[in-house]
Amino acid sequence: MRDSCSYSLMLHGGAGAFADIQDAGDADGYLDSLRAVLEHGRAILKAGGSALDTVESCAVLLEDDPRFNAGRGSVLNAAGRVELDAAIMDGRDLSAGAVAAVDGIANPVRLARRLLGGSEHVLLVAEGALRFADDCGLQRVGNDYFQTPERIAQLRRLQQPGSGADAVGEGDAGPECGTIGAVARDLDGNLAAATSSGGIVNKRVGRVGDSPIIGAGVYADNETCAVSATGCGEDFMRVALARTIADFILMKGMDASRATAAGIEYLERKLNGRGGVIVIDRHGNCASGFTTSRMIHGWIEQGGEAVCRF
Repeated sequence: MRDSCSYSLMLHGGAGAFADIQDAGDADGYLDSLRAVLEHGRAILKAGGSALDTVESCAVLLEDDPRFNAGRGSVLNAAGRVELDAAIMDGRDLSAGAVAAVDGIANPVRLARRLLGGSEHVLLVAEGALRFADDCGLQRVGNDYFQTPERIAQLRRLQQPGSGADAVGEGDAGPECGTIGAVARDLDGNLAAATSSGGIVNKRVGRVGDSPIIGAGVYADNETCAVSATGCGEDFMRVALARTIADFILMKGMDASRATAAGIEYLERKLNGRGGVIVIDRHGNCASGFTTSRMIHGWIEQGGEAVCRF
């Protein structure tokens, strides 16, 4: 018998210092957006919707919000275009779909979901992913859809002579760190996770981060937990952070809080890695951890009230 209070949901909108957001006084705007999406996800879960449908639907809404570095609000690469990464995973059977270095797709997480359910492959990139999108009937959008004034100005600032950097990583750099993610446990006890990102501003063409890499930026297994990460993708790939957290639960019997703390400690100790994670374990316990000064995130634990933090 289902327990009407057994669903849990967590979202994140990136990790960093977010100095630009604070200077602009827009922290409340970010939290209001996150809170609205949490309540959207609550309605799905409370009505008996699956964890997989919930994380996809919540990720789509965050991709549509230009505040976040995913979908429409994605940062621009060195050529002034977006290259989007996304993944989604079902904890029931470890099925997963992921796409990387795609453009012209408003909601890459939807494309990843189509791959999960309609292909023998897990990961498609670039032109191959776009051909699959055409096969699925997903409509493409023009590059101007992603060319928000804020992202154009951001790229121009970084590309100015003497800026002192080739790219801004997802550490304590500012709002370009707003990768989005969602993890959920539904009324049947199933787990799912989704992550979507535009990567890092002024990145080299073809760079792929951790977001579409199963076990690094996303992971879900009903036996352990669901994880979505945000941060310096190169660091997260090197330590396979999402799967590492799941292994702490599987092999050491930890709950979400202890496993998350252990994973973050491992990330810092091995690489001084920058970023954070959201985690829901198989019992519906919620946890988060980050090495940056801030992470935009929120949660509904065991059907309780929505909480958002900046």
